[in-house]
Amino acid sequence: MGDKAHTHPGAAGRATAADHPASVRNVVLVGHSGSGKTTLVEALALTAGAVNRAGRVEDGGTVSDYDDIEHRQQRSVQLSLVPVEWDGIKINVLDTPGYADFVGELRAGLRAADAALFVVSASDGVDGSTRMVWEECAAVGMPRAIVVTHLEAARADFEEMTRICAEAFGGDDPDAVLPLYLPLHGPEGPDGHAPVTGLIGLLTQKLFDYSGGERKESEPGEDQLPLIEEARNRLIEGIIAESEDETLMDRYLGGEEIDLETLVEDLERAVARGTFFPVLAAAPAAEGARQGIGTVELLELITGGFPTPFEHPMPAVTTIDGEPRGLKPCDTDGPLVAEVVKTSSDPYVGRISLVRVFSGTLRPDQTVHVSGHGLTDRGHEDHDVDERVGALTMPFGKQQRPVTHAVAGDLVCVARLGRAETGDTLSAKDDPLLMEPWRMPDPLLPLAVQAHSKADEDKLSQGLARLVAEDPTMRLEQNQDTHQVVLWCLGEAHADVVLERLRSRYGVQVDVVPHRVSLRETFAARSAGRGRHVKQSGGHGQYAICEIEVEPLPGGSGIEFVDKVVGGAVPRQFIPSVEKGVRAQAAKGVAAGYPLIDVRVTLLDGKAHSVDSSDAAFQTAGALALREAAADAKIHLLEPVAEVSVLVGDEYVGAVMSDLSGRRGRLLGTEQTPGGRTLVRAEVPEIEIGRYAVDLRSLSHGTARFDRRYARHEPMPQQVAARVREQERAAS
Repeated sequence: MGDKAHTHPGAAGRATAADHPASVRNVVLVGHSGSGKTTLVEALALTAGAVNRAGRVEDGGTVSDYDDIEHRQQRSVQLSLVPVEWDGIKINVLDTPGYADFVGELRAGLRAADAALFVVSASDGVDGSTRMVWEECAAVGMPRAIVVTHLEAARADFEEMTRICAEAFGGDDPDAVLPLYLPLHGPEGPDGHAPVTGLIGLLTQKLFDYSGGERKESEPGEDQLPLIEEARNRLIEGIIAESEDETLMDRYLGGEEIDLETLVEDLERAVARGTFFPVLAAAPAAEGARQGIGTVELLELITGGFPTPFEHPMPAVTTIDGEPRGLKPCDTDGPLVAEVVKTSSDPYVGRISLVRVFSGTLRPDQTVHVSGHGLTDRGHEDHDVDERVGALTMPFGKQQRPVTHAVAGDLVCVARLGRAETGDTLSAKDDPLLMEPWRMPDPLLPLAVQAHSKADEDKLSQGLARLVAEDPTMRLEQNQDTHQVVLWCLGEAHADVVLERLRSRYGVQVDVVPHRVSLRETFAARSAGRGRHVKQSGGHGQYAICEIEVEPLPGGSGIEFVDKVVGGAVPRQFIPSVEKGVRAQAAKGVAAGYPLIDVRVTLLDGKAHSVDSSDAAFQTAGALALREAAADAKIHLLEPVAEVSVLVGDEYVGAVMSDLSGRRGRLLGTEQTPGGRTLVRAEVPEIEIGRYAVDLRSLSHGTARFDRRYARHEPMPQQVAARVREQERAAS
């Protein structure tokens, strides 16, 4: 790395299908919104020759827009693949959204990649969400590197940003996060700012000047060598510390000059193992230039230092029946195992699946078995079907270039998989297999919607089904209590995208309505009621009388029905009828129209008629008795309470605890966790945390996350209950 010259990439940069896993690199770009990921992808494509100038795709002599406004907006909120070629290596660059709301796309990118490139802005620094993703990568041992962008900014300070990265990402070993290059500055302008014109290679001690539009290599002047000596020595020591050759450090400390080839080889091995994390620099290309500053160095790092798919651990694979199936990583001759990492819809082609092949070789028109775990709580069905693969293509911008195959380790787009959804496994139809799923974030922001018109109502269910197939981070709920259609999203931006896709892709206009939680009712004290249903209007009459007693029970008891009738006052065949009527009325509610729970209803007495009594009459009498008992009793309105766990940085613990208390929360305790974080546990009424996903992000500057689970229903404070009833009356 750093000692090669690439000045004429030409059309060779247009990636096609790889023939062997060793010639593939899969890298995911990670960074917050505005860090420069998408600009960097375009610069890499330009340097590799996949485009002929910034934002334009070269394809058989024609030029088409790669980066129009609409396409750029789409890429800002979803995972996108840009394949390029460098030194005979196909590089699948996965650009991920920087918005926290689209962490599902980021997780898909992490699943599909073998290494991660963290993009950090020299003017903005490292945010909390980027640190959290770094920790996720560290937990699975994913190799990582850092690239500092926006070096052209007036207040950019590469040295300071390198120190911040070492502090943020280095953990106990900040010397594992070190720069490979230093910026090369040109003469100062009238404003006193010296622009970055190239890079200084610390290992090679070469200058790489991009000011002429292409990378030019030269020797540093004698006055420049002392400036890089300290950084170079520290880099060499950091590389040697990670070397598998235990004698190297002693030789170095003994004064021996370690040759460049040995250092580069050790560096590449340490990067591939995920024990050393080099820092690089990048800046956009000058007008008309073929290469952006630092792009050649990045491409060299990716091809030389990042691991091949052979080094990617194989996710656990089982048969459809759950029997473990041991497979060799990246075996092109092994059984087919591929995974859908993203699903999207194209208005002309239909559904397109982005697939990572982990084993075997995928070919066009092949019949595969589609297996899915199913996420029934999110509206996803469990898949177990055979489908015929359509065309295989490599994307670039809005274009799709056909390819003949996709070997293990490669990524490819697959057309016409009508049933496959994100997270599903593709395997041979005669040897169906299932891959262990990756962890999806839990959507915690509810969005209640209703069709805008009758025409929209007819299309709503189909549109929602397609949305769910594309986006496993969204949960679709048909709430039986509130009769609302609820889309659970990851945040406001996610919700906006969901609504826009419904409108623009599927022609469905919906109205957003206030989200309602599932309230309940219960008796505050013992009460009695008499149900009398006696009618005589010619012919067969109706006669049923029953007397009941209702008493409250502990939370979670449901409805308990007890028969204490003596002497046959209510004939045995009609006692189930009374219970049926009581339960039907309980489901409708007795005060505010919410289901009644946690009571014991005891049937004490009643009367029947030998001719006019019937099942229907005693059902009606049972319902009337319960309503009369409620009319004479105090009825509590019950609200659902959730157990909330918030993982937050220590500096925000006080603010989070205060905020939860302000939401009528009861703090259950705190627990220290690694990385300077605290787990705060509390019980909070669900009506108070409808927008907590948004509010917590603001409160913690995006560094906290939480989960929730239903705990129980409990009485709502009187003033809150009165406000809810008033809102219900206003809505009706």
